[in-house]
Amino acid sequence: MARVAVLTVSDRGAAGEREDLGGPLIAELALAAGHEVVARAIVPDEREQIAATLRAWADGGAADVILTTGGTGLTPRDVTPEATLTVAEREVPGIVVALVVNGLRHTPFAALTRGVAVTRGRTLIVNLPGNPKAVRQGMDVLLPLLGHVTELLQGPVEHSG
Repeated sequence: MARVAVLTVSDRGAAGEREDLGGPLIAELALAAGHEVVARAIVPDEREQIAATLRAWADGGAADVILTTGGTGLTPRDVTPEATLTVAEREVPGIVVALVVNGLRHTPFAALTRGVAVTRGRTLIVNLPGNPKAVRQGMDVLLPLLGHVTELLQGPVEHSG
């Protein structure tokens, strides 16, 4: 079981002008898989606000995994990956590859995502797109990994044969 925090990145969502569909979907799927949702927030597409939230959650030990939704595309306001890399200690490129490969099974537009996966301390941070369909597809990849990732990041793990 992992303690999951969910950060939605959306100018319109933060302003109350658009319903957040991605964040609640991540929370719903995480809970259904037996994980605990420990924090949720919505911030605008502002690099420092995104980074500050990620830093606070990771450094405070609030979550084993932080999943973001939104801000991973090609528009000038899409800065979630840059904010995430600002707080990163190590990248986890295999997760990104798995997300893109799975997404490409559904749409060629999955190749346009710029999301990253990183660790900060004992916390994994993964960027998912804002589209609920893409969120669901991403969670299909991530959910089987979360328990093991949490175990690995918490300390030494004996790997058997």
